[in-house]
Amino acid sequence: MAAVRLVGHGGLDKLVYSREVPVPVPADGEVLIKVTACGMNNTDVWVREGAYGTEDDPQAVSTWRRQGNTLTFPRIQGTDTVGHIVAVGAGVDPLRVGQRVMVDFSIYNRDDDSLADIDYMGHGRDGGYAEYQALPAENAHAVETDLTDIELATFCCAYLTGERMLERARLAAGELVLVTGASGGVGSAIVQLARARGAIPIAVTAPGKEAALREIGAEAIVTRGAGDFVAAVDRAAGGRPIDVVADLVAGPMFNDLLKVLRPEGRYTTAGAIGGPVVQLDLRTLYLKQLEMHGSSQGSRADFRRLVGYIEDRKIRPLVGGVYPLSEFHRAQTDFMAKAFVGKLVVTPDGA
Repeated sequence: MAAVRLVGHGGLDKLVYSREVPVPVPADGEVLIKVTACGMNNTDVWVREGAYGTEDDPQAVSTWRRQGNTLTFPRIQGTDTVGHIVAVGAGVDPLRVGQRVMVDFSIYNRDDDSLADIDYMGHGRDGGYAEYQALPAENAHAVETDLTDIELATFCCAYLTGERMLERARLAAGELVLVTGASGGVGSAIVQLARARGAIPIAVTAPGKEAALREIGAEAIVTRGAGDFVAAVDRAAGGRPIDVVADLVAGPMFNDLLKVLRPEGRYTTAGAIGGPVVQLDLRTLYLKQLEMHGSSQGSRADFRRLVGYIEDRKIRPLVGGVYPLSEFHRAQTDFMAKAFVGKLVVTPDGA
């Protein structure tokens, strides 16, 4: 089969497209899906670059799972997989063959909803940047929707991550949430997910993306890099303090994000594309009685809520571009340029 394999940490040259990769065989309790679409994510890039650092050295080459690393090379990345079941392993109902499914990419490693030992497909085992993928049958979910396969492939990682962030921060109806990196996959997901909860999202984005974010539910827009950030947020919020910051950028704006939070406000993060190492004045944290939450991926319960939002049409896909698998380098180059809104999707050439 054709697949893109990550052969080591480094540049785009570490992503090798091949048509000679063996088709996986589903083990007991697994299904084999013929992949029709797979969405792209920042995690793909950071894992390729080994950009996660360690607790002792933030510049060290390290992968996503710092403790108990499960990444081996070559590895097929790709989390947001949609496809059709074409074969099943022992113990799986053969009537599942033919189902269209969206993949819950999480490898939970536990029976409860704790994420303490979580891993994911595309890291701990092969993912969806390929023509076929084998995975546990319980992770292959039929979704009742008329969305196309490409549209369905925009949801899983970004929206699951966003839903977990909002769940941890306990975002409630009527509250204001400031969303950084709002035009990206997770950011645009949070804007919609906040509205699904009855909350009010204010989006932070680069110039030129304002209209697209208003269209999906942003109440107001703060343009990044345009003057006094704290004052701009205050104007956008109509003078009302922010209840929750959902941050995917960090970097130089980190302390300003804590400034705009109300006393007893909540800060939640699942990314740091503007810079992962920040300065924190602990006095701001404790004098304002703030909460800070780190978040990554989501639980089974979060995934079930996500499927419900899709089936109830409370969220909609944002396809920023579609690329054939054979042009994966171009796809990831465009992804890193961040000139789009929503998600980029890769499809096998035959699809």
